[in-house]
Amino acid sequence: MADGTGRPEIASGASGLDRHRAHLDRLEDMGRLRALGPRRGVDFASNDYLGLAGSAALGAAVSAALGRGVPVGSGGSRLLRGNHSEHEALEAEAAAVFGAGAALYFSSGYAANAALLATLPQTGDLVVHDSLIHASAHEGMRLGRAATATAVHNDVDAFGAAITAWRAAGGTGRIWIAVESLYSMDGDRAPLDDLAALADRHDAFLLIDEAHATGVFGPGGRGLAAHLEGRENVITLRTCGKALGCEGALVCGDPTVIDFLVNRGRGFIFSTAPSPLMAAACRAALDLMGEDGLRTRLDGLISDAGSLFADRLGVAPTGSQIIPVILGDDARTMAVAAALQSQGFDVRGIRPPTVPAGTARLRVSLTLNVGLTEVEALADAMEPLLQRAA
Repeated sequence: MADGTGRPEIASGASGLDRHRAHLDRLEDMGRLRALGPRRGVDFASNDYLGLAGSAALGAAVSAALGRGVPVGSGGSRLLRGNHSEHEALEAEAAAVFGAGAALYFSSGYAANAALLATLPQTGDLVVHDSLIHASAHEGMRLGRAATATAVHNDVDAFGAAITAWRAAGGTGRIWIAVESLYSMDGDRAPLDDLAALADRHDAFLLIDEAHATGVFGPGGRGLAAHLEGRENVITLRTCGKALGCEGALVCGDPTVIDFLVNRGRGFIFSTAPSPLMAAACRAALDLMGEDGLRTRLDGLISDAGSLFADRLGVAPTGSQIIPVILGDDARTMAVAAALQSQGFDVRGIRPPTVPAGTARLRVSLTLNVGLTEVEALADAMEPLLQRAA
């Protein structure tokens, strides 16, 4: 029903938030209602892979930056008065470290991904993306003007078939291939070399989200796409809030790409610039990332935990710091997660729509905030719970 203005008629006494409450009630009925809670227990949930977030080294870098007068707030967007020498220094250092033509600092990985895919692909273009790509990439595609196609996870032939079908249907624009190098919920790697070859064959651009690989893999922690950096048709996104222990994200690519984002990327143009103090912290984190000792310790933990989980729990190792323990059922997954939390282990259950239906899981994240002793204790606690849950 509608009133004389054409607006939906609201029943007398109804609240304007009734629909929202009903939606929350449905989520609760499905066991998918989310809520914020304090961090507690041994860290098996964060993305602080190198244990830098609370490190004395980063704390000292922030103190030193404050001492030389670096402000906490930027005071405006980068194109107004918000641009600071710390932003520019970070971007220059990041470009040099990763081997890119240029870099641009965003407030978060979500903002960077959304800006990339909303800005670079144009009307008449096609974005072909992996089915498991980050939600932020989907947001960018939703805001953008290009057509989109989904490819089966890590299936290069599926990417090629989507491109061929689009061309056969009359598509004439540019192709953009969007993937993650290391997938956040499965811990597996993209076939980057094959995807780069596919991009070359189709005169396409390859957008690589290195969020979970930066600082962990590659020479000097430069990620799984380090050997592809510097190519004109490769654009990478490297978050600073995971292994680097800070906040924000760096888009690396050809200077033309960066200039285009500065001029046309609404998410960049109309956002208050990130904290110059955080940019200073990120600069320090880039230096720490290059220390081989941190990655060597994490590599050893990944190897030992992979073997332990395979032998004790029957969970296949991923070869990365992300170990999914797939239980399938939402309620069972959350019950096991709650039981582990009650025993002092911060392990989170991940449910749809974050992961595909029927693949609810425990996401075990390995960081240098724990050692093998804690991993063994977690396996001890998980073993009977998984047996009962089977």
